[in-house]
Amino acid sequence: MDETVRPAPLVGIVGGSRSDFPVLQDAQSVLEQLDVPCELRVVSAHRTPDHLFRYAETAAERGIRVIVAGAGGAAHLPGMLAAKTALPVIGVPIPTQHLGGLDSLLSIVQMPRGVPVATVAIGNATNAALLAAAILALSDPALADRLAAYRAAQTDAVLGDASNVEPLT
Repeated sequence: MDETVRPAPLVGIVGGSRSDFPVLQDAQSVLEQLDVPCELRVVSAHRTPDHLFRYAETAAERGIRVIVAGAGGAAHLPGMLAAKTALPVIGVPIPTQHLGGLDSLLSIVQMPRGVPVATVAIGNATNAALLAAAILALSDPALADRLAAYRAAQTDAVLGDASNVEPLT
């Protein structure tokens, strides 16, 4: 039996349904690369509002420090979570069939004054994870170093591209 103890998640990644997971797994992957413990769960604003409230109300005491919430269509999940917790919430608009995610983006970004939700581009859970990591890195120098290395690797990948063989003059 595997006795490995996994650290408590620092980032909660939630979607309104499993159909959001293909987008949200990008956040999970980036956080795992940065060695940030996270969890990925289904929490529906419309189908399980009591579960949503419990999730938001217990997140901090369970060790969660940032929530990444993906939502499509009416996109109530990020805002409802933000209304029930003081933790930072980052909304990820999920691309939708009919409006391509613009409906999701507008629903998330138009939060009323006093209940902020950070919002990234449609389908961009990678940036949500990087933002969550940057928030956590403010109080974690080792994570700040890992995040700096991640960004440096992105820079090196661009500069090392074959199209950049000849220097700019």
